[in-house]
Amino acid sequence: MRNQLLIALLLGLVSAVVFASATTGPVLFRYVLFLLTSLPIFLAGLGWGWRFAAVAGGASATFVGLLAGPLAGAIYALTQIVPAIILSYLALLNRAYKPEGSDAAVTEWYPVGRLVLWAAVMAGTITLLVLLIIGQDFEELRAGLKTYLSEAIKTSMPESAGGAPLDEQQLETMTNIVVAVMPAASAVSWLTALVFNLWLAGRITLAAGQLQRPWPDISAMEFPPGTALMLLASMLGTGAKGIAGAVGTAFLGAFFLAYVFAGLAVIHYVTRGKSWRSLGLWMLYVGLLIVAVWIAVIIALVGLAERPLRLRDRAFPSGPPPPPAPVAT
Repeated sequence: MRNQLLIALLLGLVSAVVFASATTGPVLFRYVLFLLTSLPIFLAGLGWGWRFAAVAGGASATFVGLLAGPLAGAIYALTQIVPAIILSYLALLNRAYKPEGSDAAVTEWYPVGRLVLWAAVMAGTITLLVLLIIGQDFEELRAGLKTYLSEAIKTSMPESAGGAPLDEQQLETMTNIVVAVMPAASAVSWLTALVFNLWLAGRITLAAGQLQRPWPDISAMEFPPGTALMLLASMLGTGAKGIAGAVGTAFLGAFFLAYVFAGLAVIHYVTRGKSWRSLGLWMLYVGLLIVAVWIAVIIALVGLAERPLRLRDRAFPSGPPPPPAPVAT
């Protein structure tokens, strides 16, 4: 127990250092570090349980708070630590039951689809918190973004280096574009970070022989009934004015990406056993990187079509080939 607590504390320290490092350096480098900030907390959670994730997160938030102030520590805890603890808890949640006609107990683990859906809700909520921090109302939000853009442009394109400052109309236009796009882009970034870190921590702890649950069949993931209504509600919410529209846009981005994940899972599932599977998946992901929006829309539609059309069942009426089982080393 003492060694596990020490490991949790060290992982919390690593998370805080990564978070601090994400504030300096090139933009791509900072984004990668930001993406990996909560990974140590997920490692503690999946490797030793959510309580150790809480220990790691508490140590990490305390360290950030001491260095950057209580407000920074609180924001860091709400946006990075709390989601990692909750998802770690849910990922290890299970129940044992005896199927009808059998005396052997079966352990059922929390479904992957629900984990992704919770992550999407958290991503939208985190984005809402960030929006409220920037501005308590929509006009304050716009003013905050306008100031930020103006300072960012002056920093990245100083007049001494030949960069001409934007006039008021150009700055206003750019502000409007950012206000419209930022909530969805932010939610997509948060959801990507949460899902990626959860998956990567699972792979690392599995390889180390420390994962506290069996590896799930990710390509068989499904969302609970009614999830599409959440996507529709967020889509309708984007038409609202002010901060309510920004909130709708944020959750639309989160639920849209969740359905992209669902569509990718369906594609991985229905291509099992195909000779062209590896090449086809590589081409799909390359296309997703090059023409991200349109390919992502098609993939999301596949995810939406799974429940009414049962695409997996149609692809394998007699049952699919078993998924390749990851091997712990």
